[in-house]
Amino acid sequence: MLWYKAWLDTRWRFLVGLAVLVGSACSIVFAYPRVLELLPLVPNVDAPGPLAQRLRDIAELSRSYHGYVWAQWFRQQPPQLGTLFAVLLGTGGLLSQSAHGSLFTLSLPVSRERLIAVRAAAGLGELFVLTFAASLAIPLTSPAIGQTYSVWSALVHAACWFAAAAVFFSLAVLLSTVFSDIWRPLLLACAVAFALAIADFVFRGLAPYSIYGLMTAASYFRTGSIPWVGLAASAAVSTGVLYGASVNFARKDF
Repeated sequence: MLWYKAWLDTRWRFLVGLAVLVGSACSIVFAYPRVLELLPLVPNVDAPGPLAQRLRDIAELSRSYHGYVWAQWFRQQPPQLGTLFAVLLGTGGLLSQSAHGSLFTLSLPVSRERLIAVRAAAGLGELFVLTFAASLAIPLTSPAIGQTYSVWSALVHAACWFAAAAVFFSLAVLLSTVFSDIWRPLLLACAVAFALAIADFVFRGLAPYSIYGLMTAASYFRTGSIPWVGLAASAAVSTGVLYGASVNFARKDF
């Protein structure tokens, strides 16, 4: 019953996220033939500055299908749409329900730790499906345009995406045990994500070691090495934050 209740609470956010992410992945794949046609028309950008450098990088990466997929999908969509849906899946829950007078779930003969554990596990399961379904859409649809993409690469990118996004999900769950509404956890978690993105942009030398560096699997794309340290660190952070959410929820006075 608890699992079904958690599914009912998040099903529309999950289904919308699944449709948006898978649809975006497929659209990027089918846009590649047009990109190849336009590449010779792109003039060389010799201007200084980060924007010009970004344009040069995108144009150079797009000359190969593998580089194009990373530049247009794994480097952009997980930090943007992926983070947003991770936060959406983590916000709301038992505390916001009790604030509106729905104490039925809290009256069930189960511990509060179990209640929050089921809620977090259900959300993480949905996040797992989102990240892996969207990533695997790339190799599954690539043959339709005469290209191939490694399933193994898609799985590695999905694992890095999921591990990093789980941190933002866990933060949203923690904030949802602090505030009794949905909007403050959502806005605060998004503000933290935005601040980390700004820090990545300002401190570029540290970007490969940041949470977004893990989410985009930049080291794997450039060197072929799986970022095991980053995966383990993200898992540890997520576990710690979710434990804090469990403790905080157990101490609440309803």
